[in-house]
Amino acid sequence: MIGYTIVGTKDLPKAKAFYDPLFTHMNLPLCFEDAQVASWGDKTDDTVPRFFVCYPFDDQPATVGNGSMTAFRVETASDVDALHDLAIRSGGADEGKPGFRPEAYGDKFYVAYVRDLDGNKLAFACYDGKSNP
Repeated sequence: MIGYTIVGTKDLPKAKAFYDPLFTHMNLPLCFEDAQVASWGDKTDDTVPRFFVCYPFDDQPATVGNGSMTAFRVETASDVDALHDLAIRSGGADEGKPGFRPEAYGDKFYVAYVRDLDGNKLAFACYDGKSNP
C-alpha cells in the first residue's frame, strides 16, 4: 500500500546519522543520497517501500506534521526494543517505551514510539509480540 514516505529535516548529515543504524538493523540499506535527500530501502526490489529524509523541496524550513507518524513493521518484540534503544542512543526522544498496546491491534501488538532529531514521530511495531519475546 505504501510506496514511500518522506520526512523533512533541518540537518541532513545528522538525520542520516540518526537513521542509518535503524535501517541497518532492519536490513534496509541506503539506496540513494545526494545533497538534498537520503533514502533507504531495497535497490533491487521496487515493491519494497522506501523511506526518505530530505530538505524540503520548497526551500521552506522543515516542520513536523501534527498527527502524522511513520510506523515500521518489524518481526519481533526484541526488534522493537533494539530499535527504540538505537533511536534514543542516537539522540531521538522517547514518545512511548516498548510495550503491548492491545487497544490498537489486539493482545499481541507490541510497539514503541520515538521522535527523530527533527521531531518527526516514528513507531516500531511487531504484530505478534507474544510469540516473539
